[in-house]
Amino acid sequence: MKLYLDPGHGGTDPGALGNGIREKDIALDIAKNIKNILVAGYQNVEVKMSRENDTTKSLSQRTSEANSWGADFYLSIHCNAANGAARGYEDFIHNSLNSSSQTAIYQNSIHAEVIKLNNLIDRGKKKADFHVLRESSMPAMLTENGFIDNSADAALMKDPIWRQRVAQGHVNGIVKAFNLKAKTAVPPKPPKPADPSNLYRVIAGSFTNRKNAEDRAALLKNKGIESVIAIAEISGKVWYRVQAGAFTTKENAEKQLEAVKKAGISDAYVQSDAPPAVPSEPRGYSILGATHLSAEHMNQYAKQTNPNAPNLGSFYSAFGEYYGIRGDVAFAQAMHETNFLRFTGDVKPGKNNFAGLGATGNGASGASFPTQEEGVLAHLQHLYAYASTQPLPSKYTVVDPRFSLVKRGSAKLWKELNGKWAVPGTNYAESIMNIYKNMIRFSNGKLEAVLKDIEGSK
Repeated sequence: MKLYLDPGHGGTDPGALGNGIREKDIALDIAKNIKNILVAGYQNVEVKMSRENDTTKSLSQRTSEANSWGADFYLSIHCNAANGAARGYEDFIHNSLNSSSQTAIYQNSIHAEVIKLNNLIDRGKKKADFHVLRESSMPAMLTENGFIDNSADAALMKDPIWRQRVAQGHVNGIVKAFNLKAKTAVPPKPPKPADPSNLYRVIAGSFTNRKNAEDRAALLKNKGIESVIAIAEISGKVWYRVQAGAFTTKENAEKQLEAVKKAGISDAYVQSDAPPAVPSEPRGYSILGATHLSAEHMNQYAKQTNPNAPNLGSFYSAFGEYYGIRGDVAFAQAMHETNFLRFTGDVKPGKNNFAGLGATGNGASGASFPTQEEGVLAHLQHLYAYASTQPLPSKYTVVDPRFSLVKRGSAKLWKELNGKWAVPGTNYAESIMNIYKNMIRFSNGKLEAVLKDIEGSK
């Protein structure tokens, strides 16, 4: 499959402007992410970009290049602008095409997948007489990824994690439309005479973006630690796990884990294929670790109880991955704190305080955050303060107003939040884990292994 990928505008043409950002820059970053994910992760796909830097290129140059190259699909990436009030995502095919055309079928697939991940209002699938749709000789589609002159949409555009998720949505749609197959990783060689059903694997990161996994593997290699990338599918979502060794004894795995953490990978952990042994003391379920449930799964679960629940899953998934925290368990914590986002306690709707930060009882309404995204970010930062003694990663500023009040590393397990996050909080963590287990059961049996791991951690 040959994809001609066209980030709109560029060079002397900035495109739409608003809120301190330019359309040409946002479109280029999303397009680069699309290319990286496709080329690194899928078989038999070629990607040619109309521009890979800030250069000027006319519309006719772009379509002529795509036509000469013999592309199978033309995808143009843009952002919108209107009156400052309009918001949302929409995409276009040429207005001469009917709804049963091959191009419309491709549009259906891509539109559905982008909407799952972009956290934008769905403005629908549309048609227009744009040059790139009219003059391209192959099926063509143009996407408008939010309104740059709307402050809420622009706030998302400024976030590199959001741009990556938008790219992933485009990729997911392309993969479905063209039936692309994922590249398979070389399976790790089990040490002899290892029993592959009874190994302790050192996991140095789990990512939905293969490029991120490759970057993590390269970092380890620079530190003298060899690793492989293993692919796992969880709840219909592909994860790329960086595995830094597999061992027949837990002691050897833990030695390797210590070396990996010394290399700067604070979220590494040991995963056992064997049934957990009965420990002398409960080992608990860690706050740091992989997020298993997809953003869409989280959103759907919340709406089972509260049909008006906002879609927060993408934030918990993205920030969970960034900080190495179990974002889906944090989402379960938010459901517990807010009564499934109905805010029937001290914290009131509109404060975007999903973790009860500062709501210390006696009617104290707690902290307030300007956006849902910042509220989730504060939640994950507060968990990071409890779970880790490492400095807070620097990509985002500290928005948690109580970060400095936490004794760092004082609660590495969810059960250790009892009496700390909630007072007296005797069964606080148990309530969260019960919600999380129900979220897993909501997957119709696809995550039974995760459920068994939770049960074994008691």
